[in-house]
Amino acid sequence: MTKLPTWFRQELPNETTQELTQLLTKSCVHTVCQQARCPNINHCFKNKRFTFMILGDTCTRNCRFCAVTKSANKNLALDEDEPYRISQLVKRLDLDYVVITSVTRDDLVDGGAAIFAKTIELIHKINEDIKVEVLIPDFRGKIQSIESVLNAGPFVVAHNIETVKRLYPDLRPQADYELSWGILGKIKELKPRILTKSSLMLGLGETEKEVIAAMRDLRSNRCDILTLGQYLVPSPEHYPIKEFISIEQFKEYKDIGMALGFKFVLSGPLVRSSTPNPTA
Repeated sequence: MTKLPTWFRQELPNETTQELTQLLTKSCVHTVCQQARCPNINHCFKNKRFTFMILGDTCTRNCRFCAVTKSANKNLALDEDEPYRISQLVKRLDLDYVVITSVTRDDLVDGGAAIFAKTIELIHKINEDIKVEVLIPDFRGKIQSIESVLNAGPFVVAHNIETVKRLYPDLRPQADYELSWGILGKIKELKPRILTKSSLMLGLGETEKEVIAAMRDLRSNRCDILTLGQYLVPSPEHYPIKEFISIEQFKEYKDIGMALGFKFVLSGPLVRSSTPNPTA
């Protein structure tokens, strides 16, 4: 299935997009927008919206849907200056809402939590009113790592379950479904008032019943915000698209999610997990 529906037509890059891309390269700062080949990249870059990707550009896991570079190397470098460079870009671009995610670094004892915390803290030193949303890995469920990030004062903490339980062995062989949605419950136990967020990609072969079951699992862990978007295959080597979800189905999922008690549900073909929180 290769032909994209008309609603996936992308905006062409303009001068602002090109200048920002050059600035990111010059600053040695990565974005998941570029690394994961996001279809919204030109639209978002035009509006100075992007998601910083910390802990380098190489992931230690091998999720079959993801375009980010992967490696089983246990001796990957850790860039201690990365948080500072990001904070300086935030200052230069005068951002008031910042989204930060990362590759998964199972090679690090804390999973990279200290770098997350340092990045948040340096941004808040520029202006404590800047809202920082973080999209964290599972940290292998380590409470100390989760606490380290929470204590730095993020506005939203997201952790994506990505897909339904049945597809985990094929799509996310190094991840665990129960651990992933359980992370959100642990965050709420530690910081009950913080906003939590998760995401599902659709079109991977899941059924409506399975999607609703995943939504219920998230709500059972008091997840506040849910994003639902269409999976797009990054290359012929990645997991194939099984189905393009209709606009009507996305709307139906949004209604179901709101009825289940999510504070916000963003649901549509081009919605991505780093779509900014609507309360910002």
